[in-house]
Amino acid sequence: MRVFVVGASGVIGRRLVPRLIERGHEVIGTARSPGRAEDVRSLGAEPVVLDVLDARGVREAVTAARPDAIVHEATSLTGLSDFTNFDRSFAETNLLRTEGTDNLLAAARAAGVGTFVAQSNANFRYAREGGPVKSEDDPLDANPVAAMRKSVAAMDYVDEAVTGAGGIALRYGIFYGEPDGLVEAVRAHAFPIVGDGSGIWSWIHLDDAAAATVLALEHDGPAVFNIVDDEPAPTRVWLPELARILGAEPPEHIPREVALEFAGEAPVVMGTESRGASNAKARRELGWELRYPSWRQGFADLYGEPAAISAPAAVVASSSR
Repeated sequence: MRVFVVGASGVIGRRLVPRLIERGHEVIGTARSPGRAEDVRSLGAEPVVLDVLDARGVREAVTAARPDAIVHEATSLTGLSDFTNFDRSFAETNLLRTEGTDNLLAAARAAGVGTFVAQSNANFRYAREGGPVKSEDDPLDANPVAAMRKSVAAMDYVDEAVTGAGGIALRYGIFYGEPDGLVEAVRAHAFPIVGDGSGIWSWIHLDDAAAATVLALEHDGPAVFNIVDDEPAPTRVWLPELARILGAEPPEHIPREVALEFAGEAPVVMGTESRGASNAKARRELGWELRYPSWRQGFADLYGEPAAISAPAAVVASSSR
């Protein structure tokens, strides 16, 4: 196929483009600046400078590229670290997920593009009730905390708009695979366990996310898939383990009430109430195999020694509800 990868110079795009080419696809990749476009060219793709929020520019670029498929990976998450002001931190990404998605879907319809895959998100979205791990069929949070409502609404919009057009929404877990602000915060002893630390996070290595995206292009839509690893884990489990692997001090424990006063509701809910996501559907229907089935292996490989992996604790079940 001719695949039009939006955000080809981003953290997913840089891993996705080479895999698509290895799979035999021809790739046209977008970037927001000429310098980043040259990065796309170095990956083996045909580069296009494009602002996804420019509806006319998007339509012209897609028409000129004549793709068989579009992959929407455009976000603005570099350096993200302020979860207290969640919606403010995600404001530009929210536009890319709403207006950007609309522009790309309209261009796809106009150009007769039949395959559309878009980045969505699995974390902090499922209803904060019932079991610890959720499938794609489980309800989403109908009442997200105030500081996250715009961002959650933007993620919901991607899912609904893309599947409504017959496409596939990939609900990725929390990315890791290169240095980021969270790792630096753990190194600096600045990421505490709030309350009982029961909020469950689902992780995904960037390489595994890219591999799943390639497979999704070859799957019929409409569909939604959780693209996460095999071991969703509470903060009280993954955070001390990451600190140990990094050689950092163990995380501090902070009462929920204190965290609410100083950090706000969003980080508290993320650390104490969030639910994890199951990857059973993606494994079954996409035939997806993970390089890093657990964040334990991935963290140790990236930030420590393989021998640093500890045995997983029987903390959460892999089934939904």
